[in-house]
Amino acid sequence: MNYSDAIEYIHNTNKFGIKLGLENIRCLLERMGNPQKSLKFIHVAGTNGKGSTCAFINSILINAGFKVGLYTSPYLEEFEERMRINNKNIPKDKLADYVEYIKDVVDKMIDDGYHHPTEFELITAIAFKYFCDENVDFVVLEVGLGGRFDATNVIDNSLVSVISTIDYDHMDKLGDTLEKIAYEKAGIIKENGTVVSFYQKDEALQVIERTASLKKASLDILDVNDVEIVESNSDYQIFNYKNYKNLKICIIGKHQIYNASLALMAVEKLKDHGINITEEAIRMGLADAKWPGRIEVLNRSPFIVIDGAHNPQGMSVLKDALSLFSHERLVLVIGMLKDKDTDKMLKLIVPKADIVITTKPVSDRAYTAEELAEKIKDVNPLHFESIDDAINEALRRANKKDLLLFCGSLYMIGHVRNYLKKVIK
Repeated sequence: MNYSDAIEYIHNTNKFGIKLGLENIRCLLERMGNPQKSLKFIHVAGTNGKGSTCAFINSILINAGFKVGLYTSPYLEEFEERMRINNKNIPKDKLADYVEYIKDVVDKMIDDGYHHPTEFELITAIAFKYFCDENVDFVVLEVGLGGRFDATNVIDNSLVSVISTIDYDHMDKLGDTLEKIAYEKAGIIKENGTVVSFYQKDEALQVIERTASLKKASLDILDVNDVEIVESNSDYQIFNYKNYKNLKICIIGKHQIYNASLALMAVEKLKDHGINITEEAIRMGLADAKWPGRIEVLNRSPFIVIDGAHNPQGMSVLKDALSLFSHERLVLVIGMLKDKDTDKMLKLIVPKADIVITTKPVSDRAYTAEELAEKIKDVNPLHFESIDDAINEALRRANKKDLLLFCGSLYMIGHVRNYLKKVIK
C-alpha cells in the first residue's frame, strides 16, 4: 500500500461517521497488542484552546529533552500533522505501512462480527502504535470530540487530565446545556487522577468539581489572579504567572496567555510523578511553541491573519484580538459549516468588517458561498465558491494599511494557509 492508497482507505471510512463509544476502539487496540498501555499521557479536552494548550505542553517537554508524541485533530495542510514526534510529522511511507497493517486487523474484526472502526478510531489506534513503536517518553493527547466516549479516552490512566475552556459546540452530540457538555468533557478525569482546568462558567465548573470528587481526583483551577499580562501585541506577548516573571509566547491573542498558564500548571503537576521540568525549559518551551491557523500572522503589509474560530466563544476571542493589529479597513473572508452557530458568529465579526467576502470550506457540511452571503445582513457581501478566487479578490481589494482576515472554519483555513504561502512574496 502506498501513501495515496493509505489516505484513500482512511478517508473512505468517513461513511461510518462519528460514533461515540469505546467498545470498537478497545477491540481494535486489543488485537494490536494494546500499544496505549505502555505510553504516558497528558490528556487534553475542551471546547476552545485545547490545541494551543497541547502545543505549549508539547514544546515545554521537548525543550526539557524528552521525546514527545503529539496527537491532534483536525489537520490544516497535511494529514500527517495529526501525529508528530518532536514536531516532525509521521513520514508518509511509515503512515502507509501502519495503514496496511491496521487494514488486516480491521478485516479480521469485521469477519468476527464487529463494526468497522470509524476514521477517528483508526487514526487514534495508528497513533498509539506509532508512538509505542518509537518509544516516546510522553504523548500529549488531544480529545477529538467531547471526552467521555471519545476514542482517545480508551486510555486507562493519564499523568494529568487537562480541561481547557468549555462552551457551546457540537451540541447535537454533546448536549444543549453547558452542564451536559461539561459532563462529557469531564469524562477524561481518571480515578485517583490529577486534573487541571481553565476557569469556567459556574454551570461547567460545578460539573468538573463533582466529577473530580466522585473519582477522588485532585483538581486545580487556573486562577486568573495568578496571571498578569505585561505586554500583548501582534508579534509576541509577555506575562507573569505566579512566581514566573516575564514569560514570553509568540502565539497571538490574550486568551493564549491563559492557555499557556494552563499548560504550565499541567507541566508542574508532572512533579507528582517525579518528573521535574526546569524553569529554563518552561521559558524556552513557551517561547518556541507554535500553533498554525490560530490568529496566525502570515504577512504584515497588509496584515494577513488566519484563524480557525468556528464557534461563538472562538469568534469573540478573535474579535477582541483585532485590536492588536493597526489597520485602516478590515477585509473579511469567511466560510462556515451548517452545523455551527452561524448567526451568533456572524453578529460578532461582520460588524467589524469593511468588506465581506464569503466562500465555501472544504466540507460537505459547509454552506455554499452564496448561502452564507444570504445570511449576512446590512452589508452586501461578495461571494466566491472557490476559496482561491475569494483569496485573490481579497488581495486585490486590500491596501497596504488594511487587515485581511480569513476565518470561520478550520476546513477553510488550511487551504488558505497553503495558498497564501505560495503567493505572498
